[in-house]
Amino acid sequence: MSSQAPPPTRRLYNGSCHCGFQKYQIYLTLPPPIISAKPPTNETPRLRKCNCTTCHKMSFFHVRVPDPVNDFRLLSPLDPQKELSDYKCFAARVHWYFCPKCGVRCFTFTGESQVKEVEIEGEKVNVWAPKEPWVEGTDNGYLSVNAATLDARQEGLDLREWHEKGWIAYLDWLGEKPGDNGEDRLGVPHVGGMY
Repeated sequence: MSSQAPPPTRRLYNGSCHCGFQKYQIYLTLPPPIISAKPPTNETPRLRKCNCTTCHKMSFFHVRVPDPVNDFRLLSPLDPQKELSDYKCFAARVHWYFCPKCGVRCFTFTGESQVKEVEIEGEKVNVWAPKEPWVEGTDNGYLSVNAATLDARQEGLDLREWHEKGWIAYLDWLGEKPGDNGEDRLGVPHVGGMY
């Protein structure tokens, strides 16, 4: 018998806000193929907790997917700009959408979007999704999903495992001095951050 970890498996997971007004699906490959505080490529999900004041006060647990255009889709609402509340920061470029009913933040986004038709369980439905051209990490390419909004008890999904196996990268955006960001690391949050 081998005690090796199972091979990474790409699966579709569901998520939502508390009241269910926001519903989304995300493809995740778990365990992450590359476990690093700074993965060299976008070929792996990036599981992150940041200590900046925005992420800290929102308790945002980042999941960045390798291909946002194909790995994330919002089932409802279909027009986040009109139907969700929005807090903008970082020169008002980043949209921290939240449910106007229950206040939960499922994702943050910057870039172009579209409503497109996809097949879900044999039925064609319209979804909201990021749009090509997508340039990751720019004003036209930032999507981060809040892992805390993934629905519990889905096969292959256990957020405890992410911590216990050291898959979470802790980002230091506070630094020792203002404007002095520290190194990303695995295992332990930076000052002001949380497990």
